[in-house]
Amino acid sequence: MKVGLKSADMISQEITVNGKKFRLTMTDQLLMDVRRLKALYNAAYEDPESFEEVSSAISNTINQIATAVEPPVSDSDLDGMIQSIMKAVDEKAKETDEAKIKHAEDTAKSAKKAAKHAPKTTKKSKK
Repeated sequence: MKVGLKSADMISQEITVNGKKFRLTMTDQLLMDVRRLKALYNAAYEDPESFEEVSSAISNTINQIATAVEPPVSDSDLDGMIQSIMKAVDEKAKETDEAKIKHAEDTAKSAKKAAKHAPKTTKKSKK
């Protein structure tokens, strides 16, 4: 039997930005968009001359990420919201990684325990 982790598309959480409450739905798309935004930020940081080239992609990705929040985010809350979403995604990724490690450890312990209690077979030599 294979035990799986819950898909990210079922996770909702509340985020407060500037005293306003928003509901964030973490989907696989949102996780990909946050990874993309981080990569774009890194590209702009590592090569400041490329900022103009990636700024449009950064803006589009930020707007895409903002659609995962209800009610719609105003421009004045957008920066704080993006930071909160990135933090929430990082925390969820950490939880998921920890759960995967625990699952792997539990599986290894179970296998070791099963092997320890398995009936021992002896080989009979043919004459």
